[in-house]
Amino acid sequence: MGVPADRKYLKSHEWHKADGDLCTIGITQFAADELTDITYVGLPAVGKEISAGGSFGEVESVKATSDLISGVSGVVTEVNDKLADAPELLNNDPMNAGWIVKIRMSNPSQLDGLMDAKAYDAQVGG
Repeated sequence: MGVPADRKYLKSHEWHKADGDLCTIGITQFAADELTDITYVGLPAVGKEISAGGSFGEVESVKATSDLISGVSGVVTEVNDKLADAPELLNNDPMNAGWIVKIRMSNPSQLDGLMDAKAYDAQVGG
């Protein structure tokens, strides 16, 4: 499947890509493929505090509604506004243009507890 090694992963299929104390979060290609046609993305407000293990939004598809879970605590600094009008970005390019939020992490070491690409790939049967 080619899971990018430059990020960390949750069992619930969110990816986390750190740049200093900023972390971009999205869903994996596996999740996008499982959900099929994504019809809506519920985004948090900029400035919202989120906790590691907590939900920060949701993704709706023709198959299911799924909570979006963060692996790190922090404050939302940016949301991908394009998803409001084009939720299909998550189907077309979930690992890049379909990013969901950017968070200023309060404790970047929380990333150490997430799966690396090899462990995530093994989980999804890659």
